[in-house]
Amino acid sequence: QVQLVESGGGLVPAGASLRLSCAVSGRTFRLYGMAWFRQAPGKEREFAAAISGIDRITHYADSVKGRFTISRDNAKNTVYLEMNSLKPEDTAVYYCAAAPPSSRWYWRRTDIHHYDYWGQGTQVTVSS
Repeated sequence: QVQLVESGGGLVPAGASLRLSCAVSGRTFRLYGMAWFRQAPGKEREFAAAISGIDRITHYADSVKGRFTISRDNAKNTVYLEMNSLKPEDTAVYYCAAAPPSSRWYWRRTDIHHYDYWGQGTQVTVSS
């Protein structure tokens, strides 16, 4: 089975940067689409960023485009989320998610139901 463990969250002032990491178990990590979702208190979980498997094509929510960068190191079974110019509205629990290979990846990559495996989440708090 696939297990995901996030790390790197914390409390930072507005304008600061953080890098989140997600360590993934399994021998077929390189084939999986990966994503970061986030959930603020009282709100539904929402898509932030995604990256495909071997070809590493990325996609971002409009709210984070230009500020966040998703990347992966397939040799280390790790996906990252570099967050720059953080805003108070970025405050949320950030979750790493994994999806098996799919021909519908580019259409479904923002859909929470596309992902079969989830980490426990890491808290990011941005003060004003």
